Amino acid sequence: MSCVAKGRKEGRLCAGRDGAPSFTPLWAVAPGLLVAVILSACASLDRLPAVPLALASEIKPLDIPYARFYADGDPAVFRALAYEMVSKAHAYRAAQGIKQVPPTHFLAISGGGDDGAYGAGLLVGWTARGDRPQFAVVTGISTGALSAPFAFLGSDYDEQLKRVYPETSAGDIFNTEPLLAILSSDSAVDTAPLKRLIASYVDQEMVRRIAEEYDKGRLLLIATTNLDQARSIIWNIGAIAKSTDPRARELIIEVLRASASIPGAFPPVMLDVTVDGKRYEEMHVDGGAMAQVFLYPPSLKLKTVDRMRPHHKDIAYIIRNGRLFRAEASVKRQTLAIAGQAISTMTAANAVNDLYRIYLTAQRDGVDFNLAYLEDEFTEPYKGPFDRIYMNTLFEYGYRKGKAGYAWRKLPPGYQR
Repeated sequence: MSCVAKGRKEGRLCAGRDGAPSFTPLWAVAPGLLVAVILSACASLDRLPAVPLALASEIKPLDIPYARFYADGDPAVFRALAYEMVSKAHAYRAAQGIKQVPPTHFLAISGGGDDGAYGAGLLVGWTARGDRPQFAVVTGISTGALSAPFAFLGSDYDEQLKRVYPETSAGDIFNTEPLLAILSSDSAVDTAPLKRLIASYVDQEMVRRIAEEYDKGRLLLIATTNLDQARSIIWNIGAIAKSTDPRARELIIEVLRASASIPGAFPPVMLDVTVDGKRYEEMHVDGGAMAQVFLYPPSLKLKTVDRMRPHHKDIAYIIRNGRLFRAEASVKRQTLAIAGQAISTMTAANAVNDLYRIYLTAQRDGVDFNLAYLEDEFTEPYKGPFDRIYMNTLFEYGYRKGKAGYAWRKLPPGYQR
């Protein structure tokens, strides 16, 4: 399988605030976007047929077992992977002479565009405090997908995580397209700079380190949306990293940028696949099109996987890169303003729904729920996508919270036991 169909544009990432991903700044980036969408409604780029959902289970990217699975698919698939990870973890501890079985720490990082600087600062500050755990499972969506590999590999990668947000500007993420180019394209901006940015961090050394941790029974999971099938896809980055296929690193890069590809704003990632000798294409876009944050599929019951620890308390940390609700605004009676604010409102509301799903799943499985989010006390004015002053201030705010010992919320917003 080649990771990208030839001739496609490269790169993508969310841009926005108050949630993952917010479209409002993108309308400002391309003020003629709505007109372009209307005028180009009858036009499209050539592509291979989409993979029928009935054939989806037959596809194994790069022939890698457990490379990916459908979030709402057969629970036996993820259960089998969970069994394998538990066995690897037990084997690693035995080889190291570790007799005490520690709690399983989960970390879920949401989308949020440049508000990802908050989660990055919180993690680095947590390291400075000295009690940041090693996470057995790290998940990421959208901007959370870009910070997840650093969080997964731990404090050794804090310096790189620091640079990703405070030192990144809009020009490092996308180039605006002329209106006429948008009419014949699949996106409003060109994000070739983003792919170069991802590739500069996801080097062979990082891939090797992720593979090593996978062998210890740890999981790094990234979600994309298969837009053709309207399904959430969870990618097992550790399994891909462990592959000897020379295309493995490229696939990891493509999955990360696909997870952060706002539909219509940034170009999708097109994956070539072959089933029974026939070629198809999959269109992957922002994982946030289906969910803003995820922990593990609710169909998986943890206590049925690791019976060696039936009474052991596991701990989940969820970092919401943004506020719980979209900031209030006097919305102009203007098509673009109304559309942009409505999308931001729906996105923020979906994120809250995700938190409730995670909480209920955690309660069922006896997992301790801990939530962090951007609070209203942060008042730095937002000047536009990936403004360095805003991101530096937000990173430092998150850092102070993490170093001081964040007061994790034990319940989703508005919930009472």
